[in-house]
Amino acid sequence: MSHALRHEPWTYDLELDDAGWVTVDDLLAALHDLGPDWTAVRREDLEQMIATSAKQRFELAGDRIRARYGHSVPGRITHTDAAPPAVLFHGTAPEALPEILADGLLPMRRQTVHLSADVATALAVGRRKSRTPVLLRVMAGRAHRHGIRFWRGNDLVWLADPIPARFLHVQGPDGGDPPAE
Repeated sequence: MSHALRHEPWTYDLELDDAGWVTVDDLLAALHDLGPDWTAVRREDLEQMIATSAKQRFELAGDRIRARYGHSVPGRITHTDAAPPAVLFHGTAPEALPEILADGLLPMRRQTVHLSADVATALAVGRRKSRTPVLLRVMAGRAHRHGIRFWRGNDLVWLADPIPARFLHVQGPDGGDPPAE
């Protein structure tokens, strides 16, 4: 589903609307076309997967389904702007730190920058790139007041336009607080 709803919907003959939605029937038909291992998938299976998923990547609304975040499709998926908490977090590889501190956080191959609501999630994300990730505190409230747009992905993930380096602080090994807002 991630591939179909976040990255290459055309491979599954799906067309996302401006907000990333497709009909459940269209998604099920696309999954059933994948072969015999997929023909038994029903709406109830999608509902259960969404309800039990720790990452909350997908959502259902009536007869539609979409990925909430993580899109790499061409064109911009629309989200509703939201005021972020004062501080969010970003985990990354140590090798990426010099470029981030020079250029800020950029979306890279995605449409938006992904930020975490808590330290544990940010470190888990950072561990995908490095066994010893660097933790950045993002002064999200201050960035938002300076015009950076934010969107809520789910309870643990926030999305944003690029974040300039002046709103980033490397988390010290002692866990110290960043400079005051």
